[in-house]
Amino acid sequence: MALNLTENFIENISTSLKPKNIKLAGKVSKYDGNLLECDGFPANIGALCEVETDTGALEKAEIVGFKNGSNCLSLFQTGAQVKLGSKVYLLDEGYSIPVGQNLLGRVIDALGNSLDGKENPLLTEKWPLNGIQLNPMLRQNVSEPLDVGIRGINGLLTVGKGQRIGIIAGSGVGKSVLLGMMSKNTDADVIVVGLIGERGREVGKFVNEILTSESKNRTVVVAVPADRSPLLRIRGANRATAIAEFFRSLGKNVLLIMDSLTRVAHARREIGLALGEQPTAKGYPPSVVSLIPKLVERSGTGIGKQGSVTAFYTVLADGDDANDPVVDTARAILDGHILLSRENAELGIYPALDIPKSISRVMAEITTKEHQELANKFKKLVSIYLENKDLVLMGGYSPGQDLDLDEAVNQWPNLVSFLKQTEDTKADFLSSLNELKKIMAGS
Repeated sequence: MALNLTENFIENISTSLKPKNIKLAGKVSKYDGNLLECDGFPANIGALCEVETDTGALEKAEIVGFKNGSNCLSLFQTGAQVKLGSKVYLLDEGYSIPVGQNLLGRVIDALGNSLDGKENPLLTEKWPLNGIQLNPMLRQNVSEPLDVGIRGINGLLTVGKGQRIGIIAGSGVGKSVLLGMMSKNTDADVIVVGLIGERGREVGKFVNEILTSESKNRTVVVAVPADRSPLLRIRGANRATAIAEFFRSLGKNVLLIMDSLTRVAHARREIGLALGEQPTAKGYPPSVVSLIPKLVERSGTGIGKQGSVTAFYTVLADGDDANDPVVDTARAILDGHILLSRENAELGIYPALDIPKSISRVMAEITTKEHQELANKFKKLVSIYLENKDLVLMGGYSPGQDLDLDEAVNQWPNLVSFLKQTEDTKADFLSSLNELKKIMAGS
């Protein structure tokens, strides 16, 4: 009896000593229009805060670093009117985000707020914003193809469930169209689209095209237009990836489309330079190089009975420069890349796949020997024709001198026909392979 009384007393004392919704706060000590410093209070990098403005409203901000005992924050709302001495409140440590099945068919922003005119989705589960690191030794192998509904990719650059692919392209070569076709035609269980740093008009167009198709009920869109703060762009990329990870944990095969990885890198560059990081190639600080692998490695296959996240990351080649630092970093960490050719786009070949310069590093593990031989022969013919295209067009080509060139010239209309595909056409994996066999049988 006495022991019980003692235990109750200790429990009551412990309960009374626990903090009861204490709201940590500080005051703004410096603000240069980009970064805001406030009196230090215990919080981690990535924590969400609220900052008082001149109007009395509270604007959200995120802790991005520490300096001389102060917290350094970046505001989500650019141009907010903040003065010295304004209160800063800790809102959320920022470790996790709400997730759930109700996200399907919805369009949200980087903070999880609805963008589709409906109420915010009711979500009861949590998932770490920065993901859960998986033991690489326990991850499943990429063992079977994912049908993306694009004939040129299914047949020549076969993608496996859990593969990470970069789509490298300059502006205006049909990147968004290709992504839209994938979203509508893939056989993935869940589609998560991260539209990061896109023009607002293109966001609306992309979303309307996807969510009016039969894929609506299995698609989640996280949209952060170009006019949003760099922090929101990074948070949007992390949120889209976290949602994909959540559905993977449920055993789903997820298609993650991130458009674009380059604009996530640009956002990280803005923050890094504001924090005083030293710029390197093309002004990118070292933190950009570490950001890309952290984001990419979160996709891929799961462990045990988990599903997979097959990820396509668009990488913008500035001025069609395929050796851009972001392009180089992405290409080194990804499981292959698809290059879109401006020349093909100008010739009216859409999707503008540059087959000779593209590669799927897992294709040999998930396709038959026959399929690989057919794809290699197709690529060889395309390469030979493109190398000699000018000669052919100028009339310098004479049949009979080079049998391989003869075959490439004769087959060129069929090769182009195979690569061309309209937006409203779906080419499943089996039909893509059969069409490839048919064309190569004639060579």
